[in-house]
Amino acid sequence: MSQIHIASQTKVRQHAHQGARAAAMAAAMIVALFGGVFVYGIGFAGAEVVHNAAHDVRHANNFPCH
Repeated sequence: MSQIHIASQTKVRQHAHQGARAAAMAAAMIVALFGGVFVYGIGFAGAEVVHNAAHDVRHANNFPCH
């Protein structure tokens, strides 16, 4: 194998690794953003709002709650 071929294979692998790392970072940022919105949205919502939302979900899934 020539050194040019080996060097080009190495560059392709490095590029693929960087692309995978960028995709993983993007996914992690989206999950962190969603988690933050979820935690703060529920954390600052009033007890009545959270109760009504849970109550509606139970009814939507035909789960008895009364």
